[in-house]
Amino acid sequence: MREVDVMGVRVEMPSNQPIVLLREIAGERYLPIWIGAVEATAIAFAQQGVVPPRPLTHDLMKDILAATDNPLTEVRITDVNDGVFYATLIFASGAEVSARPSDSIALALRTGTTIYCAESVLDEAGLSVPAEEEDEVERFREFLDHVSPEDFEST
Repeated sequence: MREVDVMGVRVEMPSNQPIVLLREIAGERYLPIWIGAVEATAIAFAQQGVVPPRPLTHDLMKDILAATDNPLTEVRITDVNDGVFYATLIFASGAEVSARPSDSIALALRTGTTIYCAESVLDEAGLSVPAEEEDEVERFREFLDHVSPEDFEST
């Protein structure tokens, strides 16, 4: 397992499909995962520190974990089959629950939980970004600094 960081979410054109972009902490690979608009908004809210007037599903899950004293200890992106990604939530109690990566990432961002990705997933679906392409990555980061959750609302 390799630790990854959430770079952010964006809308892939021309399909208008949101993606979340993860980056390998100790390496040069990036992992794009196509996600739904609702999950993209949940991830963007968490990254921007937006607190909705009423808790969203991931906020509710965070509150349940705190109330039951069973914190989330790590998120693992475990597999990819035919373009479908799979994740596992690992809890302090030792329980493991299968989940979509998008939900897992949204919950991890709210709880400050570390996200890991299986080496095999990075090998299969990861994109290597050599140092000379770092300028493009920087432009993507700049885009992420200016994107808002409203950009992911369906029309």
